[in-house]
Amino acid sequence: MNYIDEIEKLIQKQNGTVLSADLDLYEIPRTYLQMMVAEGKLERVDRGVYVSTDAIEDEMYYMQTKYPKLIYSHETALYLHGLSDRTPFQYSASVPSGYKAVGSVAKRFKVYYIKRELHEMGIETVQSSHGNPIKAYNIERTICDLIRSRNRIDVQILNEALKRFVKLKSANLSILMDYAKKLKIDAVLKNYLEMLL
Repeated sequence: MNYIDEIEKLIQKQNGTVLSADLDLYEIPRTYLQMMVAEGKLERVDRGVYVSTDAIEDEMYYMQTKYPKLIYSHETALYLHGLSDRTPFQYSASVPSGYKAVGSVAKRFKVYYIKRELHEMGIETVQSSHGNPIKAYNIERTICDLIRSRNRIDVQILNEALKRFVKLKSANLSILMDYAKKLKIDAVLKNYLEMLL
């Protein structure tokens, strides 16, 4: 078996990114990563993360792969769903309460903590800007999160997101209200929606 070929297939499948953990799954010795770095085929961009020298690193993809509890939320999810024109300066992600965000996550992300039983509510798979599958909250959950964290969010971003949301044909108001009740913001959400509708 040619391990280099296997790694190259993985890199192509993952749009230029390979993790040392990927090699463990396929029982490929990690020394092959070092060989490919030495040959100039790969570049190490983070601990256990390698990117093809002819590809652009997909930080959103590899950070979530390394830390699967990170779910893209708030401004980042808004951007991924096309409800904001602003590219986030810093990624926003939600993690379950009690999760210890390691240094590399705490430096790069705006981290929000949520009760464990609510952490997975509204997760869907979307594409990163580099075409890799990543997990983010759906539009309804994102709107609820923005309202719930309204003191930490730019008011213009929140208002624009709400305006765009009510115009969406795919928006589901019953799911939105269900999430709002579970997150205990239904009264606040109703006030916002009354101003818009």
